[in-house]
Amino acid sequence: MKIVATVALLQLCFSATVSGNGSTETTLTAAPGDIALLPCYTDGTVTPTVTTWIKNGREIITGGGAEPTPAPSGQRFTVLHDGSLNIRLVVPGDEGSYLCNSTLPGNFTFHARVQLQVTSGPEDLSASIGPATALSNGTLIAYKGSTVTFNCSGAAYPSVQLTWAFRGASFSNESLVSTSGSLLKFRMEDIQPSAQGVYSCRAQNTLTHQTLNKSTELLVYYVPDRHPECMWAPAQDPSQFQFDCTWFGAYPTPTLRWGEDEDEGEQGANWKGRVYSTEETDSLSLTLNRSMLSDGQTLRCMVKHLALASGKEKSCSFTLKPPYPEGEPLVTAQEDTSITLICSEAVSIPPANTTWRKGLQQEDIIPGSKYVLSEEGPVLKLTILNISKDDEGVYFCRSENPLAVRELEVYLTVRTSSAYTGAIIGIFIAALIVGSAAIVAKTVYSSRHRICLGGGFGQVEEDRGDVLSLVESDDEQIFQDTVPRLPPITNGCHTTLVQIHRIPSSDHEDAETAETSPEQQEETVQTEEPADLVTF
Repeated sequence: MKIVATVALLQLCFSATVSGNGSTETTLTAAPGDIALLPCYTDGTVTPTVTTWIKNGREIITGGGAEPTPAPSGQRFTVLHDGSLNIRLVVPGDEGSYLCNSTLPGNFTFHARVQLQVTSGPEDLSASIGPATALSNGTLIAYKGSTVTFNCSGAAYPSVQLTWAFRGASFSNESLVSTSGSLLKFRMEDIQPSAQGVYSCRAQNTLTHQTLNKSTELLVYYVPDRHPECMWAPAQDPSQFQFDCTWFGAYPTPTLRWGEDEDEGEQGANWKGRVYSTEETDSLSLTLNRSMLSDGQTLRCMVKHLALASGKEKSCSFTLKPPYPEGEPLVTAQEDTSITLICSEAVSIPPANTTWRKGLQQEDIIPGSKYVLSEEGPVLKLTILNISKDDEGVYFCRSENPLAVRELEVYLTVRTSSAYTGAIIGIFIAALIVGSAAIVAKTVYSSRHRICLGGGFGQVEEDRGDVLSLVESDDEQIFQDTVPRLPPITNGCHTTLVQIHRIPSSDHEDAETAETSPEQQEETVQTEEPADLVTF
């Protein structure tokens, strides 16, 4: 139990005057359960004969003198020999204005006024922030974009003032929110990294202005939405290759891990494949020898961070593939012209370094007035200007990545102008032969009836204008009697007499026809017919 007694000796020396009607005024503070001692006459040279204490205009106790009367059982108020009022086990109802009237020897009186304040706290201060994850040192962690609630509670008598204060790297605020009640609560939605700092729950007694604080550090963790980036670059040693993994924009620094998938498609946070390197950093490099790499091998960079929920791990990977350059293996060009050799390589992972080389020794091609190199995405072009016979030969499109070196062999043939002249003459002769054959075939086809009638090829060119006249009869028997038959020939076919009348082709022929008798104009020819009669 604490005894609270304020003896304002100096104050009485300067402000109190002992005279016929001396007086003083004092303010005391006591907490519930304490013992309060309210002073009256404190000179100490004389002892008051009697002292009366009055509270709020009502007398509460009289006593004092050389032998003060003890207080009755259960009485909390006692007047001491010097006139002071002793209050045991102070309760909140004891606060108020007390007046002391002391009678001194010589019939002098002394008045003293004491203002008693009963206060407590602040106490029972409590602060909570959530939802949040607590670290071993008590620091709390919230995640960017979440909603966080801040609670502060405390007690004080007669009243308490609660305040949430903030101190951060970006800004500070001594009073985010405040209230005079016993509970203070506020919510912060979509919390951002700028809200990271120290939050203080402060309770203050409104009467005594005593203050109690409780501070908690809150960290806001966050990660970028994107996956890490996997890159590659040649190492200084040609037999090695460097793989880089970066993931910037996370707080705190993430843990990156380079490893090899045991099974294709396995992307769990704890894969069972081989792990090459693990480090707490936002950029991790891995260098491997060519002997450690193979076709179809999958390298993966995994990210570990508290802000990443389970099942939402982020990673990047690539499956190694050797190069495969493609293009035309045989190319022909004419002298004094230009030609472009094209090579395409787009399947290798990591991308291959592709170059053009010349000759069996694979000499490097240096761009200049003779050679022009150009690149369009995966297509690498080599343009050879003003081609000569010296440019004829083999060219190599060479692609190299960490897995292998592959080459496309292109052979360039250079033709001179004379070679093209001979080809043109040969084509002309062939066309002439084909045309002559077509003319002969057409002539034979147009004279086929003469050839078939027995004239043979000897009479193909003879065109005398003869007309074959066949006599048609309604009576088959009369026709057979009219046209005499010749004896059968050796091949078993019958012959028929056919009259041929000559049509004059000119006036000269008309004159000759007039001199010739009708009998001489009739000529009998034999034609082979089948045994049966053909009716026209």
